[in-house]
Amino acid sequence: MPSKIEKKQAAARLRKPPRDFSYTQNRELSWLRFDNRVLDEAFDESVPLFERLKFVSIFESNLDEFLMVRVGGLSDLAELKKQPVDNKSNMTASEQVEAVVAELPGLLDRWESIFKSIEGKLDALGVHRACVDSLTPEERTFVTRFFQAYVSPVISPLVIDPRHPFPNLRNGALYLACGLDGVTDEESLLGLIEIPASMNRVVEIPSPTGTYSYILLEDVILACLDSCFGSYKPLDRALIRVTRNADIDPDGEGVEEEEDYRQHMKRILKKRLRLQPVVLAVSGSLEKTTLKTIRKALELSRRSVFTCDIPLDLGYVFGIEGKIPEHLRNELLFTPFKPQPNPTIDMTCSIREQVLQHDKLLFYPYEAMNPFLDLVHEAAYDPECISLRITLYRVAKQSRLCESLIDAAENGKEVTVLMELRARFDEQNNIEWAERLEEAGCTVIYGSEGFKCHSKICQLTYREGMALTRLTLLGTGNFNEKTAKLYSDFMLMTAHPGIGEDANLFFRNLSLGNLRGDYRFLGVAPVGLKPLIMRGLDREIQRALAGEPARVFFKLNSLTDREVIDKIAEASCAGVRVDMIIRGISCLKPGVPGKTENVHVRSIVGRFLEHARVYAFGVDSDMIYLSSADMMTRNTEHRVEIAFPVLDPTCRTLVHDYMGMQLRDNVKARSLTSDGTWVPVKRAEGEKPFNSQEALLERAYRNAEAAAQQRAQEKERVAEKAIHTELEHEAAVEPVTEPEAVVAPPAPEHESVEEPEAVVEAAPEPEPQPVAHKVQEVQATVIESEPAPAPQPEPQTAKPAPETSARRKKSSDTTKAIERHRPGRVRMGLGLIGLGLKTLITGKTK
Repeated sequence: MPSKIEKKQAAARLRKPPRDFSYTQNRELSWLRFDNRVLDEAFDESVPLFERLKFVSIFESNLDEFLMVRVGGLSDLAELKKQPVDNKSNMTASEQVEAVVAELPGLLDRWESIFKSIEGKLDALGVHRACVDSLTPEERTFVTRFFQAYVSPVISPLVIDPRHPFPNLRNGALYLACGLDGVTDEESLLGLIEIPASMNRVVEIPSPTGTYSYILLEDVILACLDSCFGSYKPLDRALIRVTRNADIDPDGEGVEEEEDYRQHMKRILKKRLRLQPVVLAVSGSLEKTTLKTIRKALELSRRSVFTCDIPLDLGYVFGIEGKIPEHLRNELLFTPFKPQPNPTIDMTCSIREQVLQHDKLLFYPYEAMNPFLDLVHEAAYDPECISLRITLYRVAKQSRLCESLIDAAENGKEVTVLMELRARFDEQNNIEWAERLEEAGCTVIYGSEGFKCHSKICQLTYREGMALTRLTLLGTGNFNEKTAKLYSDFMLMTAHPGIGEDANLFFRNLSLGNLRGDYRFLGVAPVGLKPLIMRGLDREIQRALAGEPARVFFKLNSLTDREVIDKIAEASCAGVRVDMIIRGISCLKPGVPGKTENVHVRSIVGRFLEHARVYAFGVDSDMIYLSSADMMTRNTEHRVEIAFPVLDPTCRTLVHDYMGMQLRDNVKARSLTSDGTWVPVKRAEGEKPFNSQEALLERAYRNAEAAAQQRAQEKERVAEKAIHTELEHEAAVEPVTEPEAVVAPPAPEHESVEEPEAVVEAAPEPEPQPVAHKVQEVQATVIESEPAPAPQPEPQTAKPAPETSARRKKSSDTTKAIERHRPGRVRMGLGLIGLGLKTLITGKTK
């Protein structure tokens, strides 16, 4: 029997080796550095001034979500006696919270200073935000009248005392707080007014032509605060905003008996509004006693209170963009951009037929989403389409896509929608769409318990005779018309039969709750995605060890999965060059001697949000996958994600070129250093500035214009060839040698039947593609095996072959076109008739 010492030795041998933290960093601190990088855009003077103000707002919005989700979740873990330890930094939950809180004051000071600087410059140009302390007499009169007419009837001032307890402050809502001096001997009281969310927060103030002045709704109330609490006099005043923990697990709450999942999610959303506060933001000045009363009521420590001297919740910034005077727009805003048509797709022809011929790759926002939207709309009314299936994660509030799905269901198609109700902060919108889709007749299902469905896949199935064809549409981003104009994403449209079979199996597995399906072409998480990445890295490692060139490229939003990080470090040590474009979090630190020397990480933050995920292996990127998944443990192990191969050579070249352009960026790109900080990319001597997003915008315009010109030229060539063919045919039938033929000229109806057919036959037809050809062969086989009895023609009249309405219309149009080009034949006929009459009268032929 082994001794205690031997047992300990055996346990030590089985124990995993200690983790190496020399080339990794904490996720939360990495995220804060990313948001600081977003704020850098507000300091960039090459960015138009009002666009810089929007980046200030985006920074705040990002930080709010970070505090609600990440810090909120860590705060819960920090309450545990045995706290989990981060596997990238070896820090406990409480240590991470302390590190985050220590970083926040410097970030917030930077945020406040740049906001004031930009607002001052806007004010000098004529875009003016009025503050309470700087109102002119005319402005104060306007504000007072506006308050009395519109605001006072809506607000409900509260006095907090022993008989009126402290209310529940809603997450993210704005409140005006003040200490009150009572008329009795009572101690100072607390007054609260919720800023009504039902009213427009931006109130326009009359101003001279060519300028725009406004005041925020909370400042209107502040200016008239003395009249709000009756006999109580405000002693101090400030705007406050509570950020609560929003990291709630819907599946961990349990679905009650006889409660469907939508009702369960509605209950969870209400609960989120009352979760534990994380941070209190204060804009203005409050006495210590007033602030202490609020802080204690919220059970927050002093370090969780942050003060500033600028408006809270800068989301209003986007609402005033449309109010900027016309003469200032070019100076203050980016040049307006419209997503361009994809140069490989002719929007005047059937999208379905074009995808059957070749794979199509859309690249948002440079190219429009219309081909995808039009294809789904076509399918909704196509009698050959029998089913539409799609996964939806975040949906636009006004969604043309969802309307097409509703149309399809109402037209008798089988429509299956997996609607993910747990898409954080989009839950309510998704619930509403799920109810509408179900009412229209769609089959609506939800993600599996514990696994969000984050994949972006749509499949359209058609029946042609007895054959089935499938079009599969796969994206790196959401099927969302709004974000497709703001986020950089890919969408592949393919008729590849292997991918189609995998997609069909994927939807079948989803409906059965099976997350362990086996796929040939797709890498599907939570089981098949990470092995696909590991195999690609292992292949390049083997190549490098054999002395061959080896390279890996990743484009991601975040990299936090420890297993993937360690495999990348192993590849670097083997000599594989690893290039990565990571927009946000990177827990891997590149350039660490002996560990990650061959790893190079860049980040691009610019006009558009970089959102696409690309995995490419090989020096020539001979294996390329696009995906909805980042290399985060939540994506690779706890979500339903899809990585899909780019097999079409043209599409592969496009992806390779796009990524090459982004690796050339030396304007918006930043390099990650070995200490985890971002620095501007250094330009070589004489190297010109290259902004990849601007270059891609120019390329989209250029490609769309070239494609339009090429199609116009092709149409001209086809038209000229048709006219030439008609003229040749006319020349062949016009000579008449027998006068008798003129006496009984051919009836017009014979011309209209025979001649257009000749033109149609002479017109060039498109070469049949392999996929379409196979479908037609199958149809022909089925029809021949069970022939329908053909109708017998009447013996007196030879009827033309049956034609479709489209062909009849085409024949009629072609006939009219020919007749328009034949004035000579009529004149010749009239001349010959006249000659015949002259011969009968005079007896002479000359």
